[in-house]
Amino acid sequence: MQPRERIPYSAIVDRPPLRLPDGARLVLWSIVNLEVWDIARPMARQVLPAPTGQVLLPDVPNWSWHEYGMRVGVWRFFRLYERLGIRPTLSINARVVEEYERVAAQARAAGWEFMGHSWEQGPIHKEADQRGMIHRSLDRLERFTGRRPVGWLGPGLTETYETPELLAEAGVQYIGDWVYDDEPTTIRTAHGPLVTLPYTVELNDIPMMIVQHHEGAHLLRRAIDQFERLYEEGAERAKIMSLAIHPYISGQPHRIGYLEEFYDHVASRPGVLHWNGEQLLDWYRGECGRIGRG
Repeated sequence: MQPRERIPYSAIVDRPPLRLPDGARLVLWSIVNLEVWDIARPMARQVLPAPTGQVLLPDVPNWSWHEYGMRVGVWRFFRLYERLGIRPTLSINARVVEEYERVAAQARAAGWEFMGHSWEQGPIHKEADQRGMIHRSLDRLERFTGRRPVGWLGPGLTETYETPELLAEAGVQYIGDWVYDDEPTTIRTAHGPLVTLPYTVELNDIPMMIVQHHEGAHLLRRAIDQFERLYEEGAERAKIMSLAIHPYISGQPHRIGYLEEFYDHVASRPGVLHWNGEQLLDWYRGECGRIGRG
């Protein structure tokens, strides 16, 4: 199905407003992304361009850059979220639980929500058996955590036209790939409805730092600007703000302070909830029942 076949266009001002409990204005959805970059394949991102533009394998410098995030950067995230009492959503390649079990076990012990993110980092379009990869990934995460993930984010937000069907068939209940709204929506699939949650490409450290080459302080400025506008609008209808980070980028020592400062700014405002994806899903379904939205 084409996207328009799954859900018709809808202006946010034409919908009944969603309400958060106890008069809250905004939900901050924090997402940490953990990936496996196979040294035998081209790297998912490059901080150091290949000499003369020729990608060479093995790509040791860029593989090592990512590896820093798993060896060092992610532990700065764990300290930050423990201090704040926040349990973020973990967008995780299932292969992480095998290649970096120490990191995955720490997230499990901290009570983070595990969200499916393919088997390893690479575009969905290149998967020879997309259905098999989805089931393999969810099955492995379920064995590791004891719970089957209800959420999914495609690597690089990639999907094919049939991906929503395959995800719904595998038991996925929400996705983050459709970044087209401030609110959750429900899309049609051949295997039942699938909820979209407002993930982000704008408040994501990959496009901001690696693609657009902004300085570290820009994350703080952009995140505060986004937060303040959504917080203001949240007086009239519930708003969701997501923040997506990677340990090899925002976990670097010259950037982590700006991330910490942003959360300190958020803490100065009342009426902000820190929910994971599953909590957002449950709340949205309850609101759909309240206002009669399908």
